[in-house]
Amino acid sequence: MKKTLFFTIVLVGIVLLTGLLTRGSPALANPGTITLTSRAVKLQFIDRGPPGRGAGDLTVKRFLLYNKGIRVRAIGHADLVCTYTTRYAQQCSGTYSLPKGKIVASGAFEYPQYHEVAVIGGTGLYDNVRGTLTVTLLRRDPERNILLFRLVV
Repeated sequence: MKKTLFFTIVLVGIVLLTGLLTRGSPALANPGTITLTSRAVKLQFIDRGPPGRGAGDLTVKRFLLYNKGIRVRAIGHADLVCTYTTRYAQQCSGTYSLPKGKIVASGAFEYPQYHEVAVIGGTGLYDNVRGTLTVTLLRRDPERNILLFRLVV
């Protein structure tokens, strides 16, 4: 009797463990929107060409991400690398790290006050997500933005 109970418990444990290990990360099942605010905490300008801003120069930015409706402290961070294609236009790529996964966005913009870029993927809850990211500038120094992710699966 004890051996049968022991083997049954071991077998159930193995089945449960196998199910947990083979289960992928949960993914976003429906389209949705995420609204966050960001605050720049680090900005580095790399002048790779002639003095002054121009084609080939880089900016590297780090932001803290907030959702004041959930909590006062930051819920994540973002890292962006932007390459100037002209004196004013930039091509940017960024990763937005959130508690349940990461969202990757990329695109070109010329006006920092308002721009829209493509969401090209993600990890965790945001695995294979697509959509758009709209960024609206609230303040320049320190840079603060409203981020609106419109996501589809």
